[in-house]
Amino acid sequence: MKLNQMMTKKVRTCSPDATVQDAARIMAEVNCGAVPVTQGDKVVGIITDRDIVLRCVTKGGATNTSKVSECMTRDCVTVTPDMDAHEAANLMASRQIRRLPVVENGKLCGIVALGDMATVNIHVNEAGQALSDISEPATPGAH
Repeated sequence: MKLNQMMTKKVRTCSPDATVQDAARIMAEVNCGAVPVTQGDKVVGIITDRDIVLRCVTKGGATNTSKVSECMTRDCVTVTPDMDAHEAANLMASRQIRRLPVVENGKLCGIVALGDMATVNIHVNEAGQALSDISEPATPGAH
């Protein structure tokens, strides 16, 4: 199965100049844990609920004034809509990430999450293995 068959196509985004509070508000509105950061249609990063906590809140940053660009993940891993879901699950596991923005011709066209793969019966094992691998500390003793 290809990612374009399971990805979310209507994706809310934010700009690097948006406040962290704006990004968190989007997450609350659409019940998700990550928002792609775009300039125009181009993905320049992703901000996750974890980024907000670790890179803003724990450092005493004010979410209503701190910019998304200050705490987003810049080197965002992206995939294409024609990528096989098995390959995407393996990528998620190896990179220890749960969400992948989907890009076609340089433009954001969707997002796929580990949970999307788990809802498709053929990918339950791969999604479970990816989650297991993602949950492993990147460095022994890191948790």
